[in-house]
Amino acid sequence: VQLQASGGGLVQAGGSLRLSCAASGFTFDDYAIGWFRQAPGKEREGVSCISSLHSSTYYSDSVKGRFRIDRDNPKNTVYLQMNSLKPEDTAVYFCHAEEVVGTTVNDYWGQGTLVTVSS
Repeated sequence: VQLQASGGGLVQAGGSLRLSCAASGFTFDDYAIGWFRQAPGKEREGVSCISSLHSSTYYSDSVKGRFRIDRDNPKNTVYLQMNSLKPEDTAVYFCHAEEVVGTTVNDYWGQGTLVTVSS
């Protein structure tokens, strides 16, 4: 099982980045995929997620209207388009896959990708 996050980098405030989360080793279509981030000295927080069925989406208040999550099931990939980036978006971004079957939760974490937004 592998979740490979990529696309991070250094960008100026107001700029854009697109993160990718490529999955392998499990049935991607059955899993909700989420993006989390962790800034230095802070706890990990949820940013956005997209469901397995119907591709319902969720955004935290801090990114709503600026970020967009999409999934491409044939490519086993989820994207996070980040626009109008702010310095407070600086963090390591992680993708997470979760499947709930009855009372069983199967989940996987990817390694992070660093996003740095300069002011």
